[in-house]
Amino acid sequence: MAQDADPIRVRTLFLSDLHLGTRGCQAGALLGFLKAYDADTIYLVGDIVDGWKLKAGWYWPQAHNDVVQKLLRKVRKGARLIYLPGNHDEFLRDYLGVNLGGIELADYALHEAADGKRYLVIHGDQFDLVVRHARWLALLGDGAYTAALFINTYLNMVRRRLGLTYWSLSSWAKLRVKNAVNYISRFEELLAAEAERHAADGVICGHIHHAVMHDQFGVAYVNTGDWVESCTAVVEHYDGSFQLVRWTDVQLEKAAEQNAVAPTVSERAA
Repeated sequence: MAQDADPIRVRTLFLSDLHLGTRGCQAGALLGFLKAYDADTIYLVGDIVDGWKLKAGWYWPQAHNDVVQKLLRKVRKGARLIYLPGNHDEFLRDYLGVNLGGIELADYALHEAADGKRYLVIHGDQFDLVVRHARWLALLGDGAYTAALFINTYLNMVRRRLGLTYWSLSSWAKLRVKNAVNYISRFEELLAAEAERHAADGVICGHIHHAVMHDQFGVAYVNTGDWVESCTAVVEHYDGSFQLVRWTDVQLEKAAEQNAVAPTVSERAA
């Protein structure tokens, strides 16, 4: 059996919105990613565990436990792990400043990259007016999002049988409904302003499940995305450069490369 390739070593890894404890969490894909990357420092940028869903009904399969164990194993091997709770795991905000078995809990962090630039790292729900001032509406929206994921699961089962790639219904809707587009833009603008308030060169956040990197508001805006739909993360390389990793695309590229070099039936028979 072929040995797995050595993991890619990066300076820093940023993950958010894993939503462990929900049926939508793509834990299998996340485990594949965590096996493929090692980092000196790991930031968990909120909504790692979904306390909202777990409170409504317990769901914790072995794959979700495997993700936790994999992260803890990285800590035991020397990685620094900083956990910045979000709105879905807000119960951990009662323990800010505490070190839990090598996991540092904080509301936000100021990360200095290898090139000397400073980045505010924060989940971002603190700047979501719906979450802060209309929790019932946020819970309603969370229910609608769960319904969209349920529909998406069966839609993609059909797409796989037709030989088509994964497609996200909720991501498609977010980018085509005017109010959603305006909400994303306003969220990004507020986070960029908060980075400037901290005299930082950029902000790294999560919360809205929209992975992107740009500097449209005068500072670098980096959103790590999520592991429910997009399966994305952000890595910092040792030269201080940042890369948005779309794990589903990486896997598709690997599959295409393997198919390209695989011998045909006639070649194997020769």
